[in-house]
Amino acid sequence: MTAPIRLKHATLLAGSTLALAIASASHAVDFEVGDTKASVYGYAKLDMIYDVDNELGDLAARPRILIDGQEGSDGHTTMHAYESRLGFKTATPMGGSNLTTMVEVDWFNNAPEGGDLRLRHAFGSWNGITAGKTWTNFGSLLGKTPTIDLAPQPGQSKVGRKAQLRYSLNNWHIALENPDPEDYRDGVAARFNPNRGIYTEHEGAKTGLPDLTLRYQNQAAGLHYSASAMARQLEVEEVNGVDDSATGYGLNLAARYPATEALTLRGALTWGDGIGEYMQNNPSAPAYLDGDSIEIIEAWGANVGMSLAVGPGAINLGYGISKADLDDARDAGIAGVEGANEQFEAVHLNYIWSPIQRVSYGIEAAYHTREVVDGRDGDAVRLQGMVKYSF
Repeated sequence: MTAPIRLKHATLLAGSTLALAIASASHAVDFEVGDTKASVYGYAKLDMIYDVDNELGDLAARPRILIDGQEGSDGHTTMHAYESRLGFKTATPMGGSNLTTMVEVDWFNNAPEGGDLRLRHAFGSWNGITAGKTWTNFGSLLGKTPTIDLAPQPGQSKVGRKAQLRYSLNNWHIALENPDPEDYRDGVAARFNPNRGIYTEHEGAKTGLPDLTLRYQNQAAGLHYSASAMARQLEVEEVNGVDDSATGYGLNLAARYPATEALTLRGALTWGDGIGEYMQNNPSAPAYLDGDSIEIIEAWGANVGMSLAVGPGAINLGYGISKADLDDARDAGIAGVEGANEQFEAVHLNYIWSPIQRVSYGIEAAYHTREVVDGRDGDAVRLQGMVKYSF
């Protein structure tokens, strides 16, 4: 393969990042300015939620599930439009390659509550180099089953975005990513909150080096698949004499396969030591501090799903599980660990359809569970509907 052809392939694959980021925006208002093709796209979406059990928030926050011994109220209605989205993208021929840019926002800041403007994507790509904020390079969206709730099934790779510098060549993508999470907490734990099972980050936790991610993505005979790896540094420095670091890492496999013209199958496996939030809905922290030593936490997850075309839409069914191994933290007597989240599960069943172009409706039932270290558990049922108008 000649150098120009390799460069063209790298550019096309880097450009696929843009296509992936706007996969849900199938419509746009297109126009041209000189050599630049530009598009404005987005949608207005109303979510109508009824929590049969305890209120889970504007998206399903699984730590809010009540477990044995906890009291709360049942039956909560929530209606919001925070997922509504607005984006702008461009493509300009430059030096034999397309220079693409994209900026996208919604109003889901401070999830699981919303209302404030949030930057989802802001990046550019040229000549195989992508720079800015977009989907993390670890994992892919291949295993993601469509849900009406913005919270995906647990156990897959993180369905989230990070600031990063990425290089793409053929089917390979390597990136340095922001180690200080902008949209979620993901540091060394000092203790756990037994009420919701979440953790408190150690005051001396720091991000000394960028995270490193590597992904290979390809397709064969209709099967789309990806394999990813990540490595990160977890560190606590200069607090009460504590100065230690540890290396976290993780692996992910994901695939999507059209079994028939109407049926699409999806799935993903994720595992890591110190993987933290690189796995969707990891119940726990990537590591904890035991005395003056950082101990990383092993975690794994899996999800499977299917989409069946029926009438003007599709029935989607998905299941996911994520689990953290906190036995060592329990043996070490870390504060609050008996009530720390150890496992999340979720099942989503929905029907999403479009009676006409640019209009989508959907109804969904979801079942969520939470289990903590001492064996207590709880569950919650959420019913949800949506109306979405796209442009």
